[in-house]
Amino acid sequence: MDILGMLPSFGGFLSSALAFIVALSVIVAIHEYGHYIVGRWCGIHAEVFSLGFGPVLYSRIDKRGTHWQLAALPFGGYVKFMGDSDAASGKDGAAMTGLSDTERKRTMHGADLWRRAATVAAGPVFNFILSIFVFAGVFLFSGTTTDEAVIGKLKPLPGPVDMFQEGDRLLRVGDAEITSLEDFYVAARDAKATQTTSYEVERGGKAVSFDSVFPFPPVIDQLQPKSAAMDGGLEVGDVIQSVNGTPVFALREVQEAAQINKDKPLELLVWRNGEVLEKTLSPRQRDLPTADGFESRWLIGFSGGAFFEPTRETLGAGEAMWGGVLQTWFIARSSLSGMWYMVTGAISSCNIQGPIGIAQTSGDMASQGPAQFIWFIAVLSTAVGLLNLFPIPVLDGGHLVFHAYEAVVGRPPSEKALNRLMTGGLLLLLSLMVFALTNDFFCA
Repeated sequence: MDILGMLPSFGGFLSSALAFIVALSVIVAIHEYGHYIVGRWCGIHAEVFSLGFGPVLYSRIDKRGTHWQLAALPFGGYVKFMGDSDAASGKDGAAMTGLSDTERKRTMHGADLWRRAATVAAGPVFNFILSIFVFAGVFLFSGTTTDEAVIGKLKPLPGPVDMFQEGDRLLRVGDAEITSLEDFYVAARDAKATQTTSYEVERGGKAVSFDSVFPFPPVIDQLQPKSAAMDGGLEVGDVIQSVNGTPVFALREVQEAAQINKDKPLELLVWRNGEVLEKTLSPRQRDLPTADGFESRWLIGFSGGAFFEPTRETLGAGEAMWGGVLQTWFIARSSLSGMWYMVTGAISSCNIQGPIGIAQTSGDMASQGPAQFIWFIAVLSTAVGLLNLFPIPVLDGGHLVFHAYEAVVGRPPSEKALNRLMTGGLLLLLSLMVFALTNDFFCA
């Protein structure tokens, strides 16, 4: 066995596993803290707050009597409230027997209905809050692009990109007059893909004309996780110069080649920091959200943009927060839409990822830098919050359904019914996990 040959792959596995554990631990900690703190506000006593399962590595008891612990298996967590028999908040009949009315109010099974419901709902709500604040923080830090057609930072590219200077105001691209950044995008979309494009800019109060690179060159700005580009060794900043021996000058030419060739290998010449490399990779079919639903496309797995960074302006705290809300809502809505399309067979069920797939995605995002990884944590937090609201017994959504039943009927479901529903919910959840894990092995 070639042990040395396995080391790079093994190192990639370890980095993916570590990134996954970090992401999951942050999300679980926030989720469980939501249960804990709202329960505490509602007067429900938490006996145990555990991050992880299995053997306890570290623990302490605070002044309220809550046992805080870090366990060996970092794949979840739980809060065990007073009166619970287990981490799933099953009722401990023996522990509840003999409690006074005041003591029963401090349990998860004797508190007022609204207090119990608020405590249960707080976990997913805190996941959404985490996502909103992370997205808002990113928007606040990075700002937003202005609509001014002004050259910001130039990307390092082969060709005469150095004809431009930061601060140049675009006046013309090809035959199109430019008055705004939107005009530039339209001109770039409509321009014929050629090695050079004619430009006119305002510089120092004077109009300057010259030829330079195509407005949207085939440069990699961001890699998609679990993509052909990521697995094929492409990197951010790479410029694709030819596909199957044919020179390409525009990003859309690479996209069109992927669509035409489908899963057939593509031979790429890639410019990277002055060096030309040869790469071979095969596009992969992916289902992408659109305004009307989803569409299936063959993709290499990277996104690009203009040859320059547009100028940016800072956002106010309110604008950034609203942007965080809208981004969280978009992810939740797209997730629900995707699930519906999978159920109806409109898109592939391979879009469901298991722990291995999520771990690989975590590693891929972490490899692109802290900003991408933090954004991924926010996306995953929204997904976790949404999943926990599904009306499946053992999940928070299932408990909320039980509380709604109690509110309507005037009493909770019987112990026998609860036990059967919880068992059924657990089996359903395990089945979904096995299905997702199977996708990790058999879906490309």
